[in-house]
Amino acid sequence: MKSPIRKLLPILGALIWMSGCASIGPPEAPSLELPKPPTDLRAARKADKVTLTWTVPARTTERQSVRYLGKTWICRTFTGALKECGKEVGDADHPAGFEAVRKSDKKLTARFVDTLPSDAQREHPLDFAAYAVEVLNEAGRGAGVSNQVRVALVPTLAPFGGFAAGVTGQGVVISWKCPATPQSGTSGVQYLFRIYRRTEGDAGQALKIADVPATGCLEGGGPNERSSPSEQKNIHDSFLDQTFEWEKTYLYRGTLVSAIEVAGKTGVEVEGDDTPEVRVFAHDLFPPAVPTGLQAVFSGPGQQPFIDLIWTPVADVDLAGYNVYRHEAGGITVKLNSELVRTPAFRDMNVVPGKDYFYSVSAVDERGNESARSEETSETVD
Repeated sequence: MKSPIRKLLPILGALIWMSGCASIGPPEAPSLELPKPPTDLRAARKADKVTLTWTVPARTTERQSVRYLGKTWICRTFTGALKECGKEVGDADHPAGFEAVRKSDKKLTARFVDTLPSDAQREHPLDFAAYAVEVLNEAGRGAGVSNQVRVALVPTLAPFGGFAAGVTGQGVVISWKCPATPQSGTSGVQYLFRIYRRTEGDAGQALKIADVPATGCLEGGGPNERSSPSEQKNIHDSFLDQTFEWEKTYLYRGTLVSAIEVAGKTGVEVEGDDTPEVRVFAHDLFPPAVPTGLQAVFSGPGQQPFIDLIWTPVADVDLAGYNVYRHEAGGITVKLNSELVRTPAFRDMNVVPGKDYFYSVSAVDERGNESARSEETSETVD
């Protein structure tokens, strides 16, 4: 006779098998590993080059860490918006370093440079191109396009020739040549000549120092040749920079800017190519202006005699002070002050009755450059 326990073993085994089957759910679908579309696509245009930048996705659409990336499609259209990429205009590999940062909180930026077709600029000068990117997985599948950015199609022009810079006593003069023959611009577009300056050895961004109207220069060939005096006030072929510091070296460059107005929005500007940079050492060898209006007045009765001098102030921004000179008839000229006179006035206490004195003054800047002496004035001590 079989043992009761042996009879129960098959039943217990069946129950265990059934309970194990009950714990197994439906099979899960494998992850598609689709990178999440970027949301921070940015575009910057310079001449016919459009630079696109975006953050490489670190997560999939299922909120998992991205393990593998494929190429990124670059999408562009000249009509309407981009709902899907369609035919891409280029593709980009993910930048080096992705494997090192994908498990960290760091962000990795990708970059692509597109060239705008010249015919699109000619045919749609006041329109815009729309860009988007679609990041693909290793199998070449994506989850859709990124945010879209728009870039103006307005044509840009080559910069003016003859770009140069030179130091004068008033500042750094930047000059250029207007075209010898008029250039045909685009209707509805205004042009500016933009000037940049950077300090040599400074890794920072160049400073925009001027936007000079240039439409008339392009259409008329320059202020000194074809334009009337009334028109010349809006046409320039030079600019005086007075915002620099002496004894520093600067690099200047210029670019023609195409500007259009967009109804109800801020105007759009697109820079063309740059001129070659020109280097200038702002070395101050230039003295201040010569003082003018010098007058001498004697005072003496009832007190110690003296002669007061006054003159018109010199307006140079780097003026440090003045020197005062005196001589007698036929005598040697001597400087009366041991230190620079800070105001346009001086009192000469070292005078003798019965003599005639001749005075002149000069101006001195912060770097010790001294002007010529003023016209003389004289006074008699009674």
